[in-house]
Amino acid sequence: MLDNNLKWCREELEMTQEELGFVFGVSRKTISGWETANNPIPFSKLIKFCNLYNYSLDFVIGLSRKNNKCDVKIKANKKEIGKRLKELRDSLNLSQLKFADKCGISQTTYSHYETGLNLITTMNAYAICKTYNISLDYLVGRTNKKSMNQ
Repeated sequence: MLDNNLKWCREELEMTQEELGFVFGVSRKTISGWETANNPIPFSKLIKFCNLYNYSLDFVIGLSRKNNKCDVKIKANKKEIGKRLKELRDSLNLSQLKFADKCGISQTTYSHYETGLNLITTMNAYAICKTYNISLDYLVGRTNKKSMNQ
């Protein structure tokens, strides 16, 4: 489960759940679900939020407690994310099955991410980043800092 900072970010922006819901075209209840991590924020909405308000992906989804404002815009490029996933997996000398199993993801689902067939979900991106200590901002190509600790 995500330990996200979405509520903190929204409050820092002095927005209500209703106002943020309007930005995303969703209900206040949906925003509440995202903030309490009862429902994961869709990856495309997470990227939109970070682009609009210059937050790092790592901070918003709770991979980092450091509030790094970031003005580099992100594009959810399935192929680029897949390429970085493959590079990571190859650097660890793991099969797709072993890599995915460690993160609690099926090999088929992971394969679809790595080949750029599907856009990764927020929960699976979080699981991969947490398991392998990788920055989500790095995974989407927003930064060159590979590790969350750099």
